[in-house]
Amino acid sequence: MAAAAIHASAIVDPSAVIGEGASIGAFTIIGAGVEIGAGTRIGPHCSVLGPTRIGRDNHVHGHAAIGGEPQDKKFRGETVRLEIGDRNVIREFATINRGTGDGGGVTRIGSDNWLLAYTHVAHDCVVGDHCIFSNNATLAGHVVVGDHVILSGFAGVHQFCRIGDHAFIGMGAFVNGDVAPFLMVAQDGYGRPRGINAEGLKRRGFDADRIAAIRRAYRAVYMSGEALDEARAKLAELAAGSDDVRLMLDFIEGGDRPLLR
Repeated sequence: MAAAAIHASAIVDPSAVIGEGASIGAFTIIGAGVEIGAGTRIGPHCSVLGPTRIGRDNHVHGHAAIGGEPQDKKFRGETVRLEIGDRNVIREFATINRGTGDGGGVTRIGSDNWLLAYTHVAHDCVVGDHCIFSNNATLAGHVVVGDHVILSGFAGVHQFCRIGDHAFIGMGAFVNGDVAPFLMVAQDGYGRPRGINAEGLKRRGFDADRIAAIRRAYRAVYMSGEALDEARAKLAELAAGSDDVRLMLDFIEGGDRPLLR
């Protein structure tokens, strides 16, 4: 395997161990006590602080912050660490913290996981294998996640909770208790339409007649209480005199997902 490729602008502590075929991107900082396995790629503008061990063939994208101090007021600088397995994908701006002395001293992430942009894994968490954390999914401290778990976008898990194997946490759901294996969890109330964006339309130059037509279309679809097919028929009548209503109708007819009403 080829020697490690380290960009000239990267800062690598002399004590760091960089495996064969690994690469370190521009302006990235690799701190003391860091071990990076063979074939792992660390993108530009990242920070990897130790003690941290990252296994083989991982891909850490730009601006990720790996191995930072735990965000815990009880932390007093004790020696704690982060361990990451093999073949993980960690996307932009993800943050993964080391453990705490009172919490076992280590944060662990297994192998073959995808942690998408802005995900956060806090101190002392344990994450299994083959998990997917969508954008902005967040684990508080001391969370245990099994294998093949999916956290949808903006999901959040309270500290000390456990999520069992093959569980699915829906978009925006906040978990404050243990989730047994194989379960699906969804928030009770998804967002619902609450009128038209009239002020925004005014700022973009929509005149009163255009806004009034859009408002009539909104009432037909969202306030009439009629079935969607009936509401669409009414919308088609209104669209004859308004390009804006036609845009709404075309949008509704072109969708694959259910219409949010």
